[in-house]
Amino acid sequence: MNHPESPKQNERFLAHLGAVRWLILGFVVWCALLILTDLIVHRHLTFAEGELPIEGRFGFYAIYGFVAYLLIVWGSIILRKKLLRSEDYYDE
Repeated sequence: MNHPESPKQNERFLAHLGAVRWLILGFVVWCALLILTDLIVHRHLTFAEGELPIEGRFGFYAIYGFVAYLLIVWGSIILRKKLLRSEDYYDE
């Protein structure tokens, strides 16, 4: 019995360069749509008016989230380099 959602079939799907390009294009379009909703959706500012005026700017939350993502990834890379043990750590 061959299940249509088998892991091998998914691996074959992602092995095709065209499929990966479509996925990346889909993510880019999705992100663009989310940023464009910033023009339509009314935001309730977290801070009082004038306290953090940049919060009301277009795309603030998208940029803020992307910078937070970068800091987490770069921080994890730095931590990995500092905390990484040698391969024979337990053999010593």
